[in-house]
Amino acid sequence: MARIYNFSAGPAVLPEAVLREAAEEMLDYKGTGMSVMEMSHRSKTFEEIIGDAEKTLRELINIPSNYKVLFLQGGASQQFAMIPMNLMKNRVADYINTGQWTKRAIAEAKMYGKVNVIASSEDKTFSYIPDVKHLKISDDADYIYICHNNTIYGTKYNELPETGDKILVADMSSDILSEPVDVSKYGLIHAGVQKNIGPAGVVVVIIREDLITDDVLPGTPTMLRYKIHADNNSLYNTPPAYGIYMCGKVFKWIQNIGGLEAMKKINQEKVAVLYDYLDASSMFKGTVVKKDRSLMNAPFVTGSDELDAKFVKAAKAAGFENLKGHRTVGGMRASIYNAMPIEGVKALVDFMKKFEEENKE
Repeated sequence: MARIYNFSAGPAVLPEAVLREAAEEMLDYKGTGMSVMEMSHRSKTFEEIIGDAEKTLRELINIPSNYKVLFLQGGASQQFAMIPMNLMKNRVADYINTGQWTKRAIAEAKMYGKVNVIASSEDKTFSYIPDVKHLKISDDADYIYICHNNTIYGTKYNELPETGDKILVADMSSDILSEPVDVSKYGLIHAGVQKNIGPAGVVVVIIREDLITDDVLPGTPTMLRYKIHADNNSLYNTPPAYGIYMCGKVFKWIQNIGGLEAMKKINQEKVAVLYDYLDASSMFKGTVVKKDRSLMNAPFVTGSDELDAKFVKAAKAAGFENLKGHRTVGGMRASIYNAMPIEGVKALVDFMKKFEEENKE
């Protein structure tokens, strides 16, 4: 069996140790005689699995006791609607537009109330994070919404907006667990797990308890009410059980590495290998303002569509998968999530150097 280096933005690479452990338990989970994907979500065994997953996540991120952890379905895209349905009491919210996913979140929220775009980086193809120090926050806004790391454009918030007493809501789908985070600064964090936590099919929501109420917008379906899921410990209906099991294993894997401080150091070392090369290269260039560069997603271009296509084809043949950039940016993108080993990044840079040498004008 040959494992390639998978630089996909999501579904993304998972830790090999986790995959091997799951494979060993596939047919018989801890003497139960069945796979986790076959067992009842009401069983004591699965209640232990989901309970342990939550406990480990709380320890990893140091989640305060007045926050609930929910394991839901529908991905981050469903949260684009669920958030206004549950939090938009005044029918007003402020959004900072930093890419494709905030654009979708804004479009969804507009179905339920007034959306004020209080800052945007669309003028330069989302290649930077707008100044967040002097935002004009709406007096009647129910919350301020950001996408903490932008998968497509490779930007990341290195400082948070000054929101005063307003609720800060963040989509952390593509950088959750990549470094420590102060959960108390947010009212709600949501993250589709398919980028940095586990297999597609689960979204993690970390929400402050005072935001979980029966006071939701009229017509909000039962399944889209945070209180329903919080009151039932994410077991109101059949959850994505196997996905949650896998997430729990990834949480343990990070914990065994040394937690989020250790994970951040590893990620900084990995991405520096690529960024240092991009800054020195005469062929490849990063597309993001340096101070706003992501630890997780690094888009880059040659300046020639023909050369970009040639590189992607050659890279695939050499065992580097999913390097083609998003259609709105072009070029290439390397997604270097937690599970990507530094050897993969070094191998990619070595290949880029070779390609550059062979394709000099």
